[in-house]
Amino acid sequence: MESTMQEAPLTITALFRRGEAVFPDSEVITFQGEGSRHTRFAEVAERVRRLAGALSTLGVRPGDRVGTLCWNTQEHVEAYFAVPCMGAVLHTLNLRLSPQQLGFVINHAADRVVIVDATLVPLLAALRPHLTTVEHVVVVGEADTSALGEVLRYEELLASAPGDFEFPEVDERSAASMCYTTGTTGDPKGVVYSHRSVYLHSFCVWASFRLDDTERVLVIVPQFHVNAWGVPYVAWMVGADMLLPNRFMTPDLMCAFISAERPTFTGGVPTIFTGMLAHVRASGADVSSLKRAVCGGSAVPASLIDAFRDELGIKLIQAWGMTETSPIGTMAIPPKDTPPEKEMYYRSKTGRSVPGVELRVVDEDGGEVARDGAAVGEIEVRGPWITGSYFRADAPEKFDNGWLRTGDVGTIDAKGFVQITDRSKDVIKSGGEWISSVELENLLAGHPAVAEAAVVGVPDERWQERPLATIVLKPGATVEPAELRDFLDGKVAHWWLPERWAFLESLPKTSVGKQDKKVIRAMYAEGSIEVVDTGAASRS
Repeated sequence: MESTMQEAPLTITALFRRGEAVFPDSEVITFQGEGSRHTRFAEVAERVRRLAGALSTLGVRPGDRVGTLCWNTQEHVEAYFAVPCMGAVLHTLNLRLSPQQLGFVINHAADRVVIVDATLVPLLAALRPHLTTVEHVVVVGEADTSALGEVLRYEELLASAPGDFEFPEVDERSAASMCYTTGTTGDPKGVVYSHRSVYLHSFCVWASFRLDDTERVLVIVPQFHVNAWGVPYVAWMVGADMLLPNRFMTPDLMCAFISAERPTFTGGVPTIFTGMLAHVRASGADVSSLKRAVCGGSAVPASLIDAFRDELGIKLIQAWGMTETSPIGTMAIPPKDTPPEKEMYYRSKTGRSVPGVELRVVDEDGGEVARDGAAVGEIEVRGPWITGSYFRADAPEKFDNGWLRTGDVGTIDAKGFVQITDRSKDVIKSGGEWISSVELENLLAGHPAVAEAAVVGVPDERWQERPLATIVLKPGATVEPAELRDFLDGKVAHWWLPERWAFLESLPKTSVGKQDKKVIRAMYAEGSIEVVDTGAASRS
């Protein structure tokens, strides 16, 4: 029996047309460092059509890649819609990649046009001689572009283009955008998102984050990182005012933006929120408009969730995902009938899979582990916005009969709550037993003297591997390793307690703000960090 339902294509164009028609008076607000630029959706929509028309006159055709080397700005939002709606592919370029990696991804994706923010012209200019496919560079804002050679100016390009460009009908399964992984274990790999996957992911984010046109959404997550978790598409779709911090990401400027523009919802990584909390504590900055924030990118310490609730009145919600999952995969929302005293147990977990994502935890033989919250295995996922392959790169080890192997190791309980205990490349196996670096890090972050903590496995003659705890202290704070061991004692098994400690001014980070543990291991191996050893490990 055939369905009688209409066949409406699931495309970014459909999302765009809805925001344009239903919410013309909602605003895109771009922070300027001092003051903000407000633009109505109706005006942004006209500029989107002009940009698409301009790119068309430059020879951009369906399937061609257009790179964006930009901050979170109105112009970047315009590209978010213009490029995929004209049938081309938006390639957001991670400006925090090394120059070598950035050049690699531009050439590998074969970008024909790159749109670059004026402040990032020097970064692109250094790469320009090595870019083999880029035909046009479009500069947003005023800058000395002599080092780039011939360029086009964004505003001039839009002014010369018609405002009534008609978007073609595109196949919902065609490529809409792409993003490269951060390449911590080799060359970055390209993940290509379809119109259909972006559309379905947008509806999942809408339902999971519960956004509507009464919200003012602060987009802290970089637009170059997994489409800013899809939030710009969702905000446009539901008519929420979209607040964009531009390049002004320091805690003082971010808090000033919040105080002035009064967002109600945001999302970001723990590093951003830790800095925001410290600034509010020191300055008394007003962030009271914020009611909810989604936090992902790395494990969120329970102490940070507590502080946001108790000191700032903000509900901090942990989420998990990756470039390959578009990225939303899980959210840590306590199940119904959870008593208040048990809420933190669930909020500090990685979470349950969101609707549309299937998740399982498997052992080394591929069998599912017991859903008892104790058995450990690798997390695998599948769903309509989970990648099934990489762009022009073979990686069979990442896929398991239709499932994506995430590389995250963890447990799952009877209610479906997952707890990541490590990345597969970061697991610590001491004397044949597992030690969770994530759990140790979260507990250490709860010590009043500790700003950040990272735990890695290092070689040990007796136990093969033992944990090294690297600590960044809060300004003016002091603490001894013995005190930190005492703080952990009783919270974890005694043999988990680290003997080796190192105090650093800052932790090495990847281009998207995650701890770069391979750098810490290398620093230890070459003896470039001072390590305090508190004594031999005991298995008692």
